[in-house]
Formats: sequence, C-alpha cells, structure tokens
Amino acid sequence: MDDWPALPYEEWRDTLATLHMYTQVVGKLRVAQSPFEAQWANTGLYLTPRGLTTSAIPYGLASFDAEFDFVDHALVLRASDGGVERIALAGQDVADFYQQVMDALKRLGMPVTITVLPQEVPDPIPFPEDRQHHTYDPVSARRFWEVLSRIDTVMKRYRARFWGKTSPVHFFWGSFDLANTRFSGRPAEPPPEAGTIMRYAEDAEQISVGFWAGDERNRFPAFYAYAYPRPDGCDGVVCRPEAALWADAARRPLGLAGRSRRPSPARRLRAPGNPITQERSHSARQPVGGV
Repeated sequence: MDDWPALPYEEWRDTLATLHMYTQVVGKLRVAQSPFEAQWANTGLYLTPRGLTTSAIPYGLASFDAEFDFVDHALVLRASDGGVERIALAGQDVADFYQQVMDALKRLGMPVTITVLPQEVPDPIPFPEDRQHHTYDPVSARRFWEVLSRIDTVMKRYRARFWGKTSPVHFFWGSFDLANTRFSGRPAEPPPEAGTIMRYAEDAEQISVGFWAGDERNRFPAFYAYAYPRPDGCDGVVCRPEAALWADAARRPLGLAGRSRRPSPARRLRAPGNPITQERSHSARQPVGGV
C-alpha cells in the first residue's frame, strides 16, 4: 500500500470527464431518494474494496444500492428483494449510460426520477443529450480507484482523531473529490452570492481536507485544505510541504499540495502531521485532535 500509483491528469482526462458524468447520474439517485442531511451528507459516494457505492438508498420501506465496480468494470444495482442489474462500463456515451441506469431501475421495480442537468461543471449538458463524453479506459479507472482507496484509508485515520462533529470520508460527485470536513459547532453565514449547493454546504464553520484528481483549471492531482469562513491569521502563513501553494477560491484560501512522489505519502498526510491542516486549525480555533 506504500506504492501509490501515478495519476497524471493529461493521460486520463477524457476518461475522467466521462466517469465524472457517470458518477453524477448515480449520485443523483441519492439526492432523489434520501432525506436531506446538513452539508449534503446524504449525497456522497463511499469507497468499497471494488469501487464506489451509494450505500443503501431508501425506496419506500425497501432499498437499493448502486456500486461502481472498477475491478470488473460494471455498475451493479442491487435491490433489497434480491434483484440485481449489471451495466458494463464500456465507454458508452453519457446519454446511453443514463438510459441504461433508468431502465435497470425500472426492471428492479424501483423507477427513480432525477434532475438531468449535471452540477458544478462549466457548460453542463443534460444527461439524455450528452454524446460528447464517451471514453472509458479501464486501466485508468482502476488506477483512480486504487489512489482513492489509499487516500480513503489515510483520511479515516485523520477523521478518527477528531471527537467533534465531522463528516464521513465521502466522494462528492459534483466536485469529483474525496473529502472530510470538521465542524466547530458554530453557525456561519453562507457567501451572499452562494447558489443552492454552497448555501447549504457553508452554513457552519468548518475545515475541509480532500483530494482532487484535477480538472481543466488545475491540470494535476492535488490534496487540499480550506477553512470557511476565512479565519484570521491566514495571511503570511507559509504553506508546507514545499510543493504546496495557496489558491484563492471564492474567498476561501486553498492550500494545495501535489501528490508526494516519496515512497510513503501516507506518512506525510496523516494527521496531525499535515501542515496545511495544522495552520488552518490554529487560525480557526479548531483543535487538530480531540474535542
């Protein structure tokens, strides 16, 4: 587990873009069926030994789940009455994938209606119309899951040190990142220009850490940390390790650290040794560990 696979953005950007839309289709099943939880805690996906899962989604008094299997490269839908549907991940365009998911749920006797416009992406294409994203390289998809699996393990150790309110370690399919958030217990005023997503995501003081695979703005995978609201004392803080940098995103300064190429990046990321998180915790008056 100390040998982390490389994940160069340029080598799998088309697969990433397609997989991003696939996960949005599946993630919206949770939004449609699950009761709302604070900071959208009811929407994320979770790491499994084979991929990413919705966990159990309620359907009346029954339930179903959907799991991306990046070993056999299929989406597996399972109903609580024993029904199972499998959809091969074969590079079909998003429009076809969306229809396959809807049809599979109907065959399970659990039809679901979702909003068809992707979230948190520029120039979104409604799922039924998206013939643009149709690349799926199984080697890249599996490598992505292997990287997420290692980070998930490290972040769960980090999460366990904090005894206050904290989110699960979950994969947000909108922003396409694996994240964990600690809360101070104090409310916060969302940014005045916030849309629906950010209005409910940033209504409490928080420090969030996570991992991005990269996008067209930042064409490299990176770990990040941010605090909201912006705590006093951030100006002049030296970002560490050496590869880290500050990036101002919506008035929430982000500490970005490129993935370490050393033999064991886990040792550098594990709390309380993450310097970005330490600085944010001190500035925001949140403890690094304990209550």
